[in-house]
Amino acid sequence: MNPSAYFLARSALSPRYYPSHRRFLRTHLAAPLLLWFAVTAWATTGGDFWLADRLYAWQGGRWALQNAYLTEHLVHRFGRDASTAAWFGVLASWLVARLRPGLSEWRRPLAYLLLSTVLAIALVSALKSLTDMDCPWDLSRYGGANEFFGLLSQRPSGLARGRCFPAGHASAGYAWVALYFFFLAVQPRLRWLGLSAGLGLGLLFGFAQQLRGAHFLSHDLWTLGIAWSAALTLYLAMAPLKRAAPAAVALPLAPGAGR
Repeated sequence: MNPSAYFLARSALSPRYYPSHRRFLRTHLAAPLLLWFAVTAWATTGGDFWLADRLYAWQGGRWALQNAYLTEHLVHRFGRDASTAAWFGVLASWLVARLRPGLSEWRRPLAYLLLSTVLAIALVSALKSLTDMDCPWDLSRYGGANEFFGLLSQRPSGLARGRCFPAGHASAGYAWVALYFFFLAVQPRLRWLGLSAGLGLGLLFGFAQQLRGAHFLSHDLWTLGIAWSAALTLYLAMAPLKRAAPAAVALPLAPGAGR
């Protein structure tokens, strides 16, 4: 059998894992999109302020956790550095796989994971420079000096630019939802663990920033949407575009996949 077929997520006998299958697109594109749209619509039509008001009041009418060790140093700074270190760990693994013929099956999936996480973070960072929205701590409602201006609102010309939407720090966590597709290809039974890791990190990073007054809930939801879209799009781009012949059985992405 030809090893070049290793990026099929499962064998042709398990079409539910094949990227071009309609069920795959329903469960990985349509369903998440509908759920994301529903929650984001709630957040942007009052949910953002509802949650931020309560977090602000809980801290005594100020952002008491803005410079706290737990939120700023441990979750924000250390969390960012840990995510960066994890990415370099994946890069090192890919380099080892490139140098060792016996690990050739791991080159493409590791390359996917590297590219997907970088793409998600880069997209969020690029949008932050364009959207011009303030953080909660900048708003007069929460002790700042600015009035709130929505995404499509016209800001006064003399007002300093905002760089708070989407949520940058949460992208260091949500970018790892790509682990779902990585494991879907190399070891499908671990895909939910990979998804849990990405969602868990994103929720932790995002909520810590909300406690600091750095972001609204919708900022994190947009970051999650971008990260998932990047991971799914790249997965589809790197997977085969045509279904294998019915009698053919494609090799797994890595040794032991599908067992």
